[in-house]
Amino acid sequence: MKRRCIILDHLEGREAAALMVDGQLDDLLIEGDAPAPGTIYRARADRPVKGQGGMFLTTPDGSAFLRQVRGLAPGQLLLVQVTGYAEPGKAIPVTQKLLFKSRYAIITPDAPGLNLSRSIRDEAERDRLLEIAHDTLGDASYGLILRSSCAGANEDEIADDIARMAGLAQDVLRDTGGETETLLDGDGPHLLAWRDWTDPAEIITESEGFAVHGVLDAIDLARGTAEPLPGGGRMFIEPTRALIAVDVNTGPDTSLAAGIKANLACARALPRALRLRGLGGQITLDLAPMPKKDRRGFETALRAAFRSDSEETALVGWTPLGHYELQRKRGRTPLAQSVSR
Repeated sequence: MKRRCIILDHLEGREAAALMVDGQLDDLLIEGDAPAPGTIYRARADRPVKGQGGMFLTTPDGSAFLRQVRGLAPGQLLLVQVTGYAEPGKAIPVTQKLLFKSRYAIITPDAPGLNLSRSIRDEAERDRLLEIAHDTLGDASYGLILRSSCAGANEDEIADDIARMAGLAQDVLRDTGGETETLLDGDGPHLLAWRDWTDPAEIITESEGFAVHGVLDAIDLARGTAEPLPGGGRMFIEPTRALIAVDVNTGPDTSLAAGIKANLACARALPRALRLRGLGGQITLDLAPMPKKDRRGFETALRAAFRSDSEETALVGWTPLGHYELQRKRGRTPLAQSVSR
């Protein structure tokens, strides 16, 4: 069984949380300057952008951009939620589809119905969870998603979580006012660690925990462009203004299978490497040379690696030049902007 440690600390005065798995940094959350995803505003519609099918909004934290706008007039007030981090100089990305997310439950006011995580397959467990949900929500019109962390969890803890999120949703939706306002702040790193890193782990809150447990050294490595791969290869991850370029190098291996081995290692390591660096947007992979017949195996490995990743990533496919493209949600502040050391 893998040893997991969740370390709660601060980094350069910012709240931070690190997940270590068998001594390797697997995930890292650092408080940023921009509004955190999950923040909810009462915003005012400002001006439409017909060519992009969206609307610029005014919020207490600056300009926001809402896509797929219909029936919204300038000056109208509406509730929106931050979905990710914007590139420097761009508007905050927001949506009208509000989510109230916690460790066990996600309340979906705009999507009625009760859903359970697909990873919970035991019928008896599903029946238990459905009974808890019905008893807690009653006739409430809100939608509810029970997360995978509910499996085997204490009944009272699940019920309390559902009730707390439903109450929070009710408070936000019933809040009325005539001015732009921040109605709910997004979760910080320590709360996100409790919410999303739900597998059993040792919790470490001691002073200088990052230094003692090797997190600072791992951060120094992640701030560079080179990421070592098993077998001696390396991949270089270099953000540009337009996209993120990833170059795969086979290293000292000169065998006929060197290319596919390095590319498979890249597929398995890429989600973690992007996660630690907080990178998203358009990503182009310049892979090591390999026969076209091996592409399917690479795609399978890449799909499996991203399946358990925390950020939404679309595997777009191959270009005419043989590069592989991805589109990844900008759900975090880039590490280079969060850490100066």
